[in-house]
Amino acid sequence: MSYMLLIVEPPNQRTERGETAGREVYDQMVRFAADLKARGKLLAVESLTSSSDAVRVQIRDGQPKLLDGPFAEAKEMVGGFFLLNCETREEAVAIAQACPAATWCTVEVRKLGPCFA
Repeated sequence: MSYMLLIVEPPNQRTERGETAGREVYDQMVRFAADLKARGKLLAVESLTSSSDAVRVQIRDGQPKLLDGPFAEAKEMVGGFFLLNCETREEAVAIAQACPAATWCTVEVRKLGPCFA
């Protein structure tokens, strides 16, 4: 089964942390990903840039509309993800608990499946 770990962080955390500390936590995440890959659990992993770089796309009445970044009231942003191959939800949760990012933000565990379920 495929599970996604969404790394959900406060939007201002990266600027407050600064580049040096940011590189340190990024290196922790790279090592975590390498371990998951070595164990055959990692399908994909990516870090995302700040939500200030984001754009949202809508099509209404056949007309495309571009909206700035995430919702204005958003108090968190998705900073990255890990796509995992796990036997059970419990295994995915255990991996999330071992994720270094869980100490400075929230790691959301989601099972992949159809949007109608």
